[in-house]
Amino acid sequence: MIILDGKKTSNDIKDEIAAEVEKIKKRGEKVPHLAAIIVGNDGASLTYVNAKVKSCKRVGFQSSLYRLPNTVSELELLDKIEELNQNDDIDGFIVQLPLPPQIDTQKVLNAVDPDKDVDGFHPTNFGKMALDMTSFIPATPFGILELLERYDIPTKGKHTVVIGRSYIVGRPMSILMGRSGFPGNSTVTLTHEFTKNITQITSQADIIIIAVGIPDFLKAEMIKDDAVIIDVGITRVPNDEAEKGYVIKGDVDFDNVSKRASYITPVPGGVGPMTVSMLLKNTLLATERHKKRAKENSKARTV
Repeated sequence: MIILDGKKTSNDIKDEIAAEVEKIKKRGEKVPHLAAIIVGNDGASLTYVNAKVKSCKRVGFQSSLYRLPNTVSELELLDKIEELNQNDDIDGFIVQLPLPPQIDTQKVLNAVDPDKDVDGFHPTNFGKMALDMTSFIPATPFGILELLERYDIPTKGKHTVVIGRSYIVGRPMSILMGRSGFPGNSTVTLTHEFTKNITQITSQADIIIIAVGIPDFLKAEMIKDDAVIIDVGITRVPNDEAEKGYVIKGDVDFDNVSKRASYITPVPGGVGPMTVSMLLKNTLLATERHKKRAKENSKARTV
């Protein structure tokens, strides 16, 4: 059994991005600029956003954080998004989820300029991804693809079972694993809360990608020997013996499943660290696209 070390892989990617930023600086060009909007004081969201800001500093990106109160109106948030859409200095930005109940999350995500949507949540980017066109892939699925590729895990002709159908992980993964190319070319089964006989399905899977938010959902008896297990779940489970009063658990019963798997992601330290790195990679891609478009527009004006 081989551990898919997301922490190490994430650090490798950050080093590669930092090297690219150094080249950009030497050419005298503008460094990538990633911005984030966060509403309220959700602890998990603040931790995640602060990790993004720290990662930006490490790779040499410029970063901006816009904090809005939990009482902000939908209109005020949409105005802030439009302000960032129009700011040519910002290459990409995210709106940290979840949002308070007075705000329509889908309306907010739709308001982000698709060319700056480095989270990959805009319908334009999702549609392009589904059509195998150039687009921003959501950061978590992008990170999973990167792990599969860097560990050279065969996916062609394999049976991939995705457990969970969220638009953030499950649905995009079901599309990406079935696309032409590597990682891809697998036969995909998408399962969810209403799937009957799920063990019968998972026990036939060569690759299982699970994102349901239920600790220890996937048991050893639900998989076949040498299956590849990608655990996207991360839940704080109360534990009086733990120093913080809780332990972090994934959706996979790691201790028992790992005895049968060929590859497995740990929690924490698996998919989680990859998400931030791929957000940075999407921002770098956005910078390159904006630079290319600016050159094309300048050339068109001189003709």
